[in-house]
Amino acid sequence: MYQVRGDPVIFSRDCDAIVIPAGDSGTIPQGAEGVLTQALGGSYTVYIQGNLFRIAGRDGDAIGRDVVPPPELAEDASDSDVEQLVWDQLHTTFDPEIPIDIVELGLVYRCDLIRLENGQRDVEIDMTLTAPGCGMGEVIAADVRDKIEIIPTVNQCRVELVFDPPWSSQMMSDAAKLQTGML
Repeated sequence: MYQVRGDPVIFSRDCDAIVIPAGDSGTIPQGAEGVLTQALGGSYTVYIQGNLFRIAGRDGDAIGRDVVPPPELAEDASDSDVEQLVWDQLHTTFDPEIPIDIVELGLVYRCDLIRLENGQRDVEIDMTLTAPGCGMGEVIAADVRDKIEIIPTVNQCRVELVFDPPWSSQMMSDAAKLQTGML
């Protein structure tokens, strides 16, 4: 995980992208030039001709970046080991406009692991957004699902976007407040 601001990028191939903050999807053509504004948590934010686009980590090669490997888990991992890995994965999930992870922003309201009879686990997460009308909500929720479902022994992750209680900056960690100049 690294953060880069201002690195120029040229797309080496056509690449799926999502317009920030609208959440609309499309394709950036091979040869397009832009500037990398954020590279955190395995996804990338690229500025092209006045617009921001989110590039999924699996498409990092299109802009000359590495693809992030899936997390590893020991064979004899306990429920608490899996829970810690779930939280570690949540800490790698970022709003594409804000360089602070969703846990530090205070967006995760609930995270429960449910042990299944076959030894697998389901994960249920309630989370919110900094603004209810954010077009990136489903994109961020899908990012959470994808990052949790690649954890060994996780069968399924359900993410519910909730808006009660409404998010406020008071929900941010002190570290996040310090990073944004609110502390």
